[in-house]
Amino acid sequence: MTTNAGSGRGDRPWAAFAALASMLFVLALAAVVAAPPARSQGESGARYTGVASCAGSTCHGRMEGDGVVVRQDELMKWQEPSTPGGAHSRAWAVLSNSRSRFIAQNLGIGDAATAPMCLGCHSTKGAIDAAGGAMRGTVPLEDGVGCESCHGPAGGWIASHYAGVGTNADPDAEMRQKHLANLSAGLKKLEDPVVRAGVCVDCHFGSAGEGQFVTHRIMAAGHPRISFELDLFSSLQAHHQEDADYGWRKFGAPAGRTDHVQMWAVGQATAIERSLSLFQSRRGTEGMFPEFYFLDCHSCHRRIFDQAKPVKTSLGNPGRNIPEGMPPYNDENLIMLAAAARLASPALADQLAARTAAFHKAMATDRASAVKAAAELSQTVAALKSAFASRGFSGADAFAMVDAISAKAINYRFTDYSGSQQAVMGVDTLLNAMVSSGRVTVGAAAGIRGDIDRAYTAVKDPNAYKPTDFQTALGSAVRSIRALR
Repeated sequence: MTTNAGSGRGDRPWAAFAALASMLFVLALAAVVAAPPARSQGESGARYTGVASCAGSTCHGRMEGDGVVVRQDELMKWQEPSTPGGAHSRAWAVLSNSRSRFIAQNLGIGDAATAPMCLGCHSTKGAIDAAGGAMRGTVPLEDGVGCESCHGPAGGWIASHYAGVGTNADPDAEMRQKHLANLSAGLKKLEDPVVRAGVCVDCHFGSAGEGQFVTHRIMAAGHPRISFELDLFSSLQAHHQEDADYGWRKFGAPAGRTDHVQMWAVGQATAIERSLSLFQSRRGTEGMFPEFYFLDCHSCHRRIFDQAKPVKTSLGNPGRNIPEGMPPYNDENLIMLAAAARLASPALADQLAARTAAFHKAMATDRASAVKAAAELSQTVAALKSAFASRGFSGADAFAMVDAISAKAINYRFTDYSGSQQAVMGVDTLLNAMVSSGRVTVGAAAGIRGDIDRAYTAVKDPNAYKPTDFQTALGSAVRSIRALR
């Protein structure tokens, strides 16, 4: 067993993400996760116990990360006052700041800190109340998004979770068996990318649950645009160390580690799968209008010119066969999925391309046609998610994914801000995967940080976004990554 799980805190492969924190800070605050009570992995109405049940100094409440098996300072990291790593703990508190008060006033919902429209994602208690209230346990609103929003209500497994190991001759095997038993009792298997993605997208993308869908009306009132990338956001939120103990516990082998390429690919598929599912539901319309949440924001939010000499404010996008002037579906995750599909399943990649084109075309026809096309596209996306989840990815695959994102057929589709932002997050995630797999050293990755940062700069301000500038910046970053082969 590892002698000190907290050693080497700064050596984690995702330390290179530090430069990204400022760009994602608003997104982390805006979309902090409060997943609704799970309906998987053995949970059957388990009760919530609250953050305090995790906070003992012999559990996760130490001041320093010097635990033997796990860090044991996880609560301190969850409570960090200004970093993305502490965003979940601040989720409810931000509902009382000036921006939230402004949004609530515009929406006419009273105090945001008590509004069900907000609490579904900004508080574990809000999610509990929406799913049965006191019968599921009680936790303080002040907890914000607590441990159980992600890990599952602990009533069924907390006793065995803190019971410790060492009662037999093989503590590693015992630790693994205890983890499997906890999963059966309701602990969420977050090491599984499909499970983790399902937890995160409920708030970071939207769900059918109460207070878990940021409509266009809410964004118009002042809420930030929703954007999400599973592996990158997971890295920014990581409160644990991946070492031999982690490998034994989560994967049954000391060398077991998170597959960051797989996590990224599954996250892309899950995001568009959820988007298409909600689009087909009652969420897809708002009164007589479509729900504009599903459309590409910046296709409409452009400067307007009224002069004799016309000024074109957009570029043609070969991936969207829609009439000029019609707002397209937000396809940021579809673009990334198209790149990933070429590596995982060329046959499904061709089907994805055909059904994506059919969906965009149907959007220009009528809602019934669009819903039918969305259902067919969802089937392909689900098949790709299964393909990603059932295979491992190597460092060489990470290089191949970077090549796919920057390939001519994909690069020409970076004509709007959201897709471009998703691309640079993807490239950064894949660089991290190369470091994690040992294909690229931490020093070499740091050496090309400037090129990655320039690509981020190109998407820092949506109002200043220029597609050609971004394509140039992304191309430079990709060339630097290729040179590390």
